[in-house]
Amino acid sequence: MSIGQTFLGLLESSPRHGYELKRLYDERFGQGRPLHYGQVYATLARLLKSGLVEVDGVEPGAGPERKRYAITAAGVTDVGQWLGQPEKPDVYLQNILYAKVVLGLLTGRDATDILDVQRTAHLKVMRELTRRKTSGDLADELICDFALFHLEADLRWLELTAARLDQLAATLAGTQTVGVGTPTHDTSERRDGSPA
Repeated sequence: MSIGQTFLGLLESSPRHGYELKRLYDERFGQGRPLHYGQVYATLARLLKSGLVEVDGVEPGAGPERKRYAITAAGVTDVGQWLGQPEKPDVYLQNILYAKVVLGLLTGRDATDILDVQRTAHLKVMRELTRRKTSGDLADELICDFALFHLEADLRWLELTAARLDQLAATLAGTQTVGVGTPTHDTSERRDGSPA
């Protein structure tokens, strides 16, 4: 998630102090991963330097003075453009789990065990998300649904891969993999010119 653009969106309704931005971000978008204060103020410094926010006021506090930040016209334009752009759909062609399955097969390990362990981990997380979804508010429900749909897609892939393990093992035994999904037969030659 773009913290800078999220801050701009939160500032559009009214000027806020850094600690207010952190609190709002953590409540609405943190999902168990709160921002560090250093991250908040480093982001605000970048936005200030870029002219997307400005200091709207300074108030004395018990410690250092507290700055209140306001979005500028350039910031409103920036966040509007960001909101209007589609996010690039994630394409997981470089997947660690796929690599583990292939390496398991290449090293003579039971790739079924690799898939079973991963399925168990996925199901555990899905149960936790379902509990959170049923006990949370609408925001929790929506973010949990997003995560659950992705985990369900992973589970479908695990099942499909488990059904194709023998075929994948045979493919790997007879070919040399150049890249994901592009197996090629070994056409190298020995020093004497005969096929390898």
